[in-house]
Amino acid sequence: MNKNSVGEKISFLCADKNISKDQLAERSGLTVEQIELIENSDTVPSLSPLIKIARAIGVRLGTFLDDSDELGPVIHRQTESHQPASFSSQLSSANSHLDFFSLAASKTGRHMEPFLIDIKPSPTHQPILSSHEGEEFIFVLQGAVKINYGNEIHFLNQGDSIYYDSIVDHLVSALNGEPAQILAVVYTPL
Repeated sequence: MNKNSVGEKISFLCADKNISKDQLAERSGLTVEQIELIENSDTVPSLSPLIKIARAIGVRLGTFLDDSDELGPVIHRQTESHQPASFSSQLSSANSHLDFFSLAASKTGRHMEPFLIDIKPSPTHQPILSSHEGEEFIFVLQGAVKINYGNEIHFLNQGDSIYYDSIVDHLVSALNGEPAQILAVVYTPL
């Protein structure tokens, strides 16, 4: 994902649909300052504000992550090298320990977002939980992860999985100071 390509797509879509920043802020529940930060930032915001913006504009979440317009099946080869998208959290870098590798960025019209996610041990600052509409499925490929889900905490090891409603505050982090890798599929209704 190119530097600031998400911000550029948001600006373009708003201009195309004649949506002002004030209108986008009101529809998404974000502030104008948050939207401007997203549009001008070098990092990709967390999924939560992106989903709110997508719904406010009336587009799929995948619109911000699309690389091309492939209508047929998309094959992602293990040998292909891709740059990760490092999402920030709620417009801070608190959860920047997650590197997202999209497995279907070239598939247009998709409703699910499959990601391979490398989770680095969390920095010393307090991570921030997030929520957004939709559902998530996570399968642990390597290492162990901690899932904060509302008031619950779940520990998953390699081979374990979890499926949850993402409207509940949640956070995925690595355990024991060791990196982990997960397959995550995020579904967001349009």
